[in-house]
Amino acid sequence: MAGKVGFVSLGCPKALVDSEQILSRLRAEGYQTAPAYQDADVVVVNTCGFITPAVEESLAAIGEALSENGKVIVTGCLGARPEVIRQAHPQVLEVTGPGEVDRVLRAVRQVVPADKNPFTALIPPQVKLTPRHYAYLKIAEGCNHRCSFCIIPRLRGLQDSRDAADILYEATRLVGTGTRELLVIAQDTSAYGMDIRHRESEYAGKKVRAHLVDLVNELAGLGAWLRLHYVYPYPHVRQLIPLMAEGKLLPYLDVPLQHASPKILRAMRRPGGAESHLETLREWRSIAPDLAIRSSFIVGFPGETEQDFELLLDFIAEARLDRVGSFTYSEVPGADANALPGAVPEEVKEERRARFMELQQRISLEKNRAKVGQTLEVIIDHYGELPGQVVGRSRYDAPGIDGLVYAETDGTVKMGDIIKVKVNRAEAYDLHGEMVGLVPWKPGVPVMGNIAIETIRV
Repeated sequence: MAGKVGFVSLGCPKALVDSEQILSRLRAEGYQTAPAYQDADVVVVNTCGFITPAVEESLAAIGEALSENGKVIVTGCLGARPEVIRQAHPQVLEVTGPGEVDRVLRAVRQVVPADKNPFTALIPPQVKLTPRHYAYLKIAEGCNHRCSFCIIPRLRGLQDSRDAADILYEATRLVGTGTRELLVIAQDTSAYGMDIRHRESEYAGKKVRAHLVDLVNELAGLGAWLRLHYVYPYPHVRQLIPLMAEGKLLPYLDVPLQHASPKILRAMRRPGGAESHLETLREWRSIAPDLAIRSSFIVGFPGETEQDFELLLDFIAEARLDRVGSFTYSEVPGADANALPGAVPEEVKEERRARFMELQQRISLEKNRAKVGQTLEVIIDHYGELPGQVVGRSRYDAPGIDGLVYAETDGTVKMGDIIKVKVNRAEAYDLHGEMVGLVPWKPGVPVMGNIAIETIRV
């Protein structure tokens, strides 16, 4: 049997998918994963390099792995800037960029030879770093946008969409092995297929276009919850909203609006402004009234005046978004925004962010209180601290970033079950209630039991 590999995965869900691909290939070659540094023959660190705090976290993780183990291979977004890594940690064995799975495997083999057993890879498991019942489904890599604050195109390249058939076969395998929620991701999900001119590929005996609307229609037939992340408000996104009203697609959109001031958005090289954003939201909600919209915003961008910030607050108050994250502007080495005039002092950034979140917290509490008395479908992610208590998410909440639902049950509920919960108490972000029923699991593909899948904690 081959040796043991330690693994540290940092960053966004797109990086998590990269980690799953690397680990799946390693397991197919007979490598095992080590739960502790001291048990590993080599450690792989999948890094994030999007903003300065992420770079610092990645460098710290590399340093810890070197200190605890000594044999470290680095990959991921920060790996696209090897000089940064080598300057801080010259003793790393290899540095590879995001998605460079083959280079990672070659580096691992140089330290620990692969398993020579010819039977090892007959049924290689698909390694998942998420719980069995949900999975991220990456449909494209890279990005064609030129946002002034972002260097993702330099780190991960331009948009590179997968054929629809590849995505659908992967999704079929996931649902067939117990996945009940598919989280569709890309840097710009709504641009899926544009780079390959929406070419067709064959899936289940028919041709399917590489187009988001076509893809979602096919994925909906698998029977799992289907959630979209990182959607830009392109005109064709409107075609997805009726699918939410029909129950084919979860009534949830993650739309990174970033700001509401037209001046700041122009400096960011982002489209729209408060009025166009509001018009789009009104149109979407007119079709699917229960649509939950998550968004993220940057506060303190260079040139942001108090007037620009007040415009953002006015927008938040009127838009009444369901889930919101805000970040103070942080320079990213190599980003064009670093050269913009009008830097906002750190104390002003923090003060504005506090005001922003205070307003949004009031809105979130009001919206959650409106759910008291309602019965929601909830997918169970964890067991609670009390007997019979479970912790899950409603159809309006994505894992790791949105609110939770705490429910009292009879103790027979398992992780991955979808239950009906009557809400009896609300907080700003979380809900509390009691189970009133179980939602039957009706996948659209045969369920294959426990074969060909493995969940690993890294």
